[in-house]
Amino acid sequence: MSLYILLLAILSACGNSNDTSTPAVSEPVSEAVETTSEEQSMIVGEFVKEDLQQGDFAAWFNSGYEDYEPSAEAMETIKNNISEFEIVGFMGTWCPDSRREVPHFFKILDEAGYDLSKLKMVGVTRNKTTPENLEEGYDMQRVPTFIFMKNGKEVNRYVEYPRESIEADIAQIVSDEDYKHSYLR
Repeated sequence: MSLYILLLAILSACGNSNDTSTPAVSEPVSEAVETTSEEQSMIVGEFVKEDLQQGDFAAWFNSGYEDYEPSAEAMETIKNNISEFEIVGFMGTWCPDSRREVPHFFKILDEAGYDLSKLKMVGVTRNKTTPENLEEGYDMQRVPTFIFMKNGKEVNRYVEYPRESIEADIAQIVSDEDYKHSYLR
């Protein structure tokens, strides 16, 4: 039974994939490309929050955003420190982990009063790529990945799922505490 659960977890994780299918293309609100297939649509390229609040993405994004209540203690730390950071985020609209974490991430940023012009969000294919190679130079292996930067240099990153909670993990990152994402031991 535990082998079955392990296999199911590996297959459903948003890590590396060999799916090379290329769906058809239409246009979302931002400059990103919304691709569609018989199964689902996806955003590939740079996008903004509003792209997730409509169409095929609205159901999971809006409910995940509205239903989420980050802890007040972590939010206080985030509010006091996050403005110093630029953030580059990678997600897959096809990925269950991204669908769970990204609405929470945006809620945290909104409640912290973060200047979203300092946020660059990128939707990737199942192969973790974009036609413009926006992923290049970021060593991004899994989604979602949120990279916290100061002066153009990476300070730390949040990868795929929290160690404690997304807001507690982000609070550790922005307050310069010793934080290792879920794939660092």
